[in-house]
Amino acid sequence: MLIQLSIRDIVLIERLDLSFEKGLSVLTGETGAGKSILLDSLSLALGGRGDGGLVRHGIDKGQVTAVFDVPNHHPARLLLRENGLDDEGDLIFRRVQSADGRTKASINDQPVSVQMMRQAGQLLVEIHGQHDDRALVDIDAHRALLDAFTGLTDDVARVGELYRNWREAERHLKTHRARVEAAAREADYLRASVEELEGLSPRDGEEDELAEQRARMQKSERIAGDIAEACDFLNGSSSPVPLIASLVRRLERKSHEAPGLLEETVQLLDTALDNLSNAQMEAEAALRRTEFDPRELERVEERLFALRAAGRKYSVAVADLPALAEKMVADLADLDAGEERLGELQRAASAAQAAFDEAAIALSAKRQKGAGTLADAVMAELPALKLERARFMVNVTADPDSASAEGIDVVEFHVQTNPGTRPGPIMKVASGGELSRFLLALKVALADRGSAPTLVFDEIDTGVGGAVADAIGQRLKRLSDKVQVLSVTHAPQVAARAATHLLISKGPVEGSDKIATRVATMSAEHRTEEIARMLAGASVTDEARAAAARLLAGSV
Repeated sequence: MLIQLSIRDIVLIERLDLSFEKGLSVLTGETGAGKSILLDSLSLALGGRGDGGLVRHGIDKGQVTAVFDVPNHHPARLLLRENGLDDEGDLIFRRVQSADGRTKASINDQPVSVQMMRQAGQLLVEIHGQHDDRALVDIDAHRALLDAFTGLTDDVARVGELYRNWREAERHLKTHRARVEAAAREADYLRASVEELEGLSPRDGEEDELAEQRARMQKSERIAGDIAEACDFLNGSSSPVPLIASLVRRLERKSHEAPGLLEETVQLLDTALDNLSNAQMEAEAALRRTEFDPRELERVEERLFALRAAGRKYSVAVADLPALAEKMVADLADLDAGEERLGELQRAASAAQAAFDEAAIALSAKRQKGAGTLADAVMAELPALKLERARFMVNVTADPDSASAEGIDVVEFHVQTNPGTRPGPIMKVASGGELSRFLLALKVALADRGSAPTLVFDEIDTGVGGAVADAIGQRLKRLSDKVQVLSVTHAPQVAARAATHLLISKGPVEGSDKIATRVATMSAEHRTEEIARMLAGASVTDEARAAAARLLAGSV
């Protein structure tokens, strides 16, 4: 329930902190005192439309904070958890409205979108007046209210699960059928392509391997000539080895004739001969290493060109040819086995639809039965609300062609306000005052089912008095046994039933020429005076005070 509402610098409110209790709380006051400001402020904190005009004149920004105490399993907490938001302790909704129109929203001091705030707020508070009865405007809400009244929440969840299973099966069927049909249109091309690619048998990384091998062979081919020329020079007729060897022998013979003169020269020439001999062997080895079969180079090039030609043909990189081959084989397998798989998916989709249809029809039957019970419960409340000649009907129309996660039913509230008139949708037939009373009867019939934990009624007693106003007060009191009820009222009969009475007034700010709205929680003595004012008007008489005392005494 709502436990606290704090308002700062909104319209005529400079600073206001209100605490709320369980049961029925009423807000009364003179016309224009600022009751609508409180509701606008609460709506703002719940994600309602922001407006820079709400900010008090001369101030940059205003702020509204609403604090709620709800159980751990409440849907609002579950919604916050699903969106990664902290929901520990009280739920604190805060909205900051700037005079330039900008707005900031937070829940438990965590920034949220206004849409998220509105979504969570709708789970906590319902605000109803003569012109904004969302529960009666939205036909989907009619179905949800009927389901809540009849206790069909689990049935609806089961139907929703079966509906999603059916749609998923249909999606798989549609996807597979499209794939098979596309493959069938390209059957000849597909088979020829699979045959070609299977014959080519491309491997992952093969292009890089072949390109590297080809480059190596081509490089070897280019340097082999130079190595062969070196071998010819070292081993051929022009080789310097025989000449150097002959020179060494002559010098060795002469060295005996001149000791100490030629020994070092001979030694260096011997070393040169050894190095030339080693160079001959290394050149021959290098030449052997460059040897390759030209046919192998031709084979590598043909394979490489074939792979690249296939890549161009199928408009893919050579590296993607193996994956393409696998896909085409799979597509061909789908084509060859398509009818069998298609039949399996068709049977699965039909079975899923049959399961949904069965559950939806059963749910529809329960709704049809519950519709009469709900209509009777609402009808039982109408006479005391001066709608004794009216009829309330819950029309349940099954339409299998409009199946959804909620089933196959269209649920709509119809009314007949006077005998002999044509029944019709409640929003089209009922007047503003009648709409409010129908809504109250519906809420009383539903009690704590299908309602937010806090209900706000904005002057639903407008235009009625006496016994009707007293009947409205009684029903608000009964309703407050199940949920928290806040009512803005001009009816003393309603105000007398409240557990908490808040008086809204407007007056000058002390020491200033400004006007401000104030709210005070009234004591028993002051309640009598306020209800007497509501009975008598501007001039409160002793008779009005006595009547107010009787109202208060009779409402206990």
